[in-house]
Amino acid sequence: MSESISLEPRTNGKIGVSHCDVTRDGAITVVGDQRDIADGEEITFASSGIKAIRKGSVYTFSRG
Repeated sequence: MSESISLEPRTNGKIGVSHCDVTRDGAITVVGDQRDIADGEEITFASSGIKAIRKGSVYTFSRG
């Protein structure tokens, strides 16, 4: 089963027990792993299996 959440800057949420955070515009954290993300970019966090995609000010995190 696929899980996903959509967040905007300065918001956070969880996929299962995994914490996802948009700390500021262009910066995300997944389970303590911080990354910068450009508009249109997709990043996969190998340790948690969570994929993050940025489209403008909407950041979508998904697993599964």
